[in-house]
Amino acid sequence: MSDTVTEEIKAPSNNKRFRKEKPWDTDDIDHWKVEEFKPEEINGPFLEESSFATLFPKYREKYLREIWPMATKALEKIGIACVLDLVEGCMTVKTTRKTYDPYAILKARDMIKLLSRSVPFTQAVKILEDGIACDIIKIGNITRNKERFVKRRQRLIGPNGNTLKAIELLTKCYMMVQGNTVSAMGPYKGLKDIRRIVLDCMKNIHPIYHIKELMIKRELAKDPKLASENWDRFLPHFKKRNIKRPKKKVEKTKKEYTPFPPAQEKSKVDLQLESGEYFVKDAEKKHSKKQKTSK
Repeated sequence: MSDTVTEEIKAPSNNKRFRKEKPWDTDDIDHWKVEEFKPEEINGPFLEESSFATLFPKYREKYLREIWPMATKALEKIGIACVLDLVEGCMTVKTTRKTYDPYAILKARDMIKLLSRSVPFTQAVKILEDGIACDIIKIGNITRNKERFVKRRQRLIGPNGNTLKAIELLTKCYMMVQGNTVSAMGPYKGLKDIRRIVLDCMKNIHPIYHIKELMIKRELAKDPKLASENWDRFLPHFKKRNIKRPKKKVEKTKKEYTPFPPAQEKSKVDLQLESGEYFVKDAEKKHSKKQKTSK
């Protein structure tokens, strides 16, 4: 046998025989980037009109009346018309002939939905930007006990709003706890984390555990060596412990047994007879009552 290594020439596989090189497709191109939708990309106006309406509570009426001119200007830029009906208490958005983006009506629908749930206009108008979505999480029907619900909802806010700020910084989202709902808006990845934190909090898992996990993930993401590895070994695993608290024993004092029944309580007439009030005239009774009320 000769020392020379013979190189085996592999025959091209059938599935790759029609593939050609693409010199225009380089590594620096981001295939996941969502390109901005421009008016030139549509030939003419939409054939059908789309509209969405949402109700708002009475206490939001004054604020909505103040910011409605600004909301109208913001929606006019994307070709959406809006109507504020104070009689029926509803907001309506609809497409016009100037609308060029098919998804703009859904963005406008989310904006009026956020405005009706006490989100300020300066924050709600950001939903019209690309890459920002909103999520309204219902938390009212998770726990039946009212006191327990209020305590767990308060955990999301934390002392002086510190827990809320920490969640917002780690998820890069805006969060608003109002009544039986939690309104959140931001990138899709952050909204997914917020939904998990909120629902787990209402199921008696404190948000601080998720905050610790997100902080560790943020530090691990900075290391390029760990990008393709599993992070489970770095993340904390908290075990749920059901600690049984000792119940307070109430000592019952045994009463002495007597075969005789207790004495009958005196009626109202008997008490009036003893005090002599029974024999007082009606006119004097009324006069004494008036004196007591005047005092």
